[in-house]
Amino acid sequence: MKNLLINFKTNGNAQQGYLSFFESNKDIPFEIKRIYYIFDVPIESKRGMHTHKKLQQVLWCPNGEVEVLLDDGKEKKSYLLDSPEKALLVLRGYWHDMYWKKEGSVLCVAASDYYNEEDYIRDYDEFLKYVKEGYWNDEN
Repeated sequence: MKNLLINFKTNGNAQQGYLSFFESNKDIPFEIKRIYYIFDVPIESKRGMHTHKKLQQVLWCPNGEVEVLLDDGKEKKSYLLDSPEKALLVLRGYWHDMYWKKEGSVLCVAASDYYNEEDYIRDYDEFLKYVKEGYWNDEN
C-alpha cells in the first residue's frame, strides 16, 4: 500500500499560533470541489464503510483524534489523524472506515468532486469483486 500520509505546510510560532495549509493540484493531486466536516460523533463510533469509484479525498483532523482504516482489498493499514498538520490521501478504490478516538474530534474532508451517490460502493463484497476484476488498475 502506498504511503498516503501528507504533512501540511505550517507557518507560525508558539507566541502567535500556527497556520497550516494545502493547495489544489499542488500539495494534493486533484482540484477541490467540495469540503465538509464531521463532528459530535460519539467516541469509538464507526463511520465511512464505503469506497468511491472515482472520487479522491484528503482527510484531516484539526481537533481531536480519528483513526482511519484503509483497505485496498489486499492489505489493510491504520492511520491516526491526531494533529492539524497531518492529513491522509484517500484515493479512489480504498475502502475506508473511520473511528472517533477523542470526544470533540472533528474530521474535515476535501473532495475531488461533488456528491454523487452512484460513485459509492457501500457493500464490502461488491468492493472485493471490483478489486478482483481489476477495476482500479491505472488504465481505468
